[in-house]
Parts: sequence; structure tokens; C-alpha cells
Amino acid sequence: MSKLKRLNEMMPGERGKVAVVSSCGALRCRMMEMGLVMGAELEVVRLAPSGDPVEILLKGYSLALRKREAVNITLVVD
Repeated sequence: MSKLKRLNEMMPGERGKVAVVSSCGALRCRMMEMGLVMGAELEVVRLAPSGDPVEILLKGYSLALRKREAVNITLVVD
């Protein structure tokens, strides 16, 4: 059974598919240019000790996002 989860709530090793990018304006465009588009698969690699930033593996490359950016990404997880 699939459920929705925000990227900032995920733990290392968890995988999901992008369902929604809820930010707007320049931040939304920047995220989409980096490959965070609907249906893109990603995996959380690690979190910094403070939980900010979060490192993800997306389309074969590593990407680090701040919590304030990660909260805007909703994923479908199994």
C-alpha cells in the first residue's frame, strides 16, 4: 500500500517517487531543473547530524537540499 510522505520526513535508505513539488516561483523552477519532477525516483542517502541538509540520490547524481526546500516535495512511498 502506497502512502504520501514529505521528503523532510524520510530517513536514509527510504525511496519514493515525486508526486508534488508544492513550492512556487524561482524555487520551483530550480527544483524542476535539478530533476525533481513528477514521477522521478529518488533515495535518501543521508542526513546531516542536525537533519539539515538531506542528501538524496536522483537520476544517478547526489543532491543536497535544505529542510525548507525538502518540505515542498511530496513523495509516494511503498
